[in-house]
Amino acid sequence: MKVRVMLVREGRREAEVQISGPQTAFEFLKPKAKNLDREHFWRIDLDARNKIIGWEVVSIGTLTASLVHPREVFVGALLSKSAGVIVAHNHPSGEITPSPEDKETTKRLVKAGELLGVPVLDHLIVSDGKYFSFKESGLL
Repeated sequence: MKVRVMLVREGRREAEVQISGPQTAFEFLKPKAKNLDREHFWRIDLDARNKIIGWEVVSIGTLTASLVHPREVFVGALLSKSAGVIVAHNHPSGEITPSPEDKETTKRLVKAGELLGVPVLDHLIVSDGKYFSFKESGLL
């Protein structure tokens, strides 16, 4: 029996975009998050110099929720040999304040990233031209 594993990325290198902070990550995500009517959860894969090597929509949820499991978040990051990741999701409501579920999900993902050696560098909530950064807010 042969097993074949293929990595399918939604996006690649995108003109060597380097993430210098939450604002740069937000600018990268802004066009992808525009006019969405359901929550989308993204992972941005970064190399050792914080250049984007790929990105993926990990899950699409409902108007108010998105199911996120560390296994689904990190499988692509491991296959692409990411040095670190930024995770993000949108709030179609326009409110960018993190919910208790957002905070708990972030804690779980940070722990998983530490175990796997792929740190979560930030978690962004994006909506209507604005964002919330867990890192900037001291929650990460």
